[in-house]
Amino acid sequence: MSESNEVLTEPKLERRTRRRFTAAEKQRLLAEADALPHGEQGAWLRRNGLYAAQLSQWRKTLAEQGAQGLEAKRGGRTATDPRDREIERLRRENARLERRAQVAEDLVERQKKLSALFEQVHSEPVQ
Repeated sequence: MSESNEVLTEPKLERRTRRRFTAAEKQRLLAEADALPHGEQGAWLRRNGLYAAQLSQWRKTLAEQGAQGLEAKRGGRTATDPRDREIERLRRENARLERRAQVAEDLVERQKKLSALFEQVHSEPVQ
């Protein structure tokens, strides 16, 4: 028995991580793929662990945005401007207050109708 309590993990059972490519790597891979003779791209993609869709997306991005577009982007939500958050908060509050004002106006309108009905009932002669 070994005196070490260390557990050895199997590399194939380790959690896989997503590969990230720099803009230069993407451009190099695109150039390599474009230089391949007809019919050899599939084997090249398998050797490099890539998909044809990745290459087409990189080509499209390169054509539309240039090399800057190939740079890695930070994930997650974009940070919102504090002014935008305040504007959104004020819009919600404004909508809430408008609903309350509409309810109050409806109540006043119903009170007027009820008052008119009471006056009408009390002003009629009793038979």
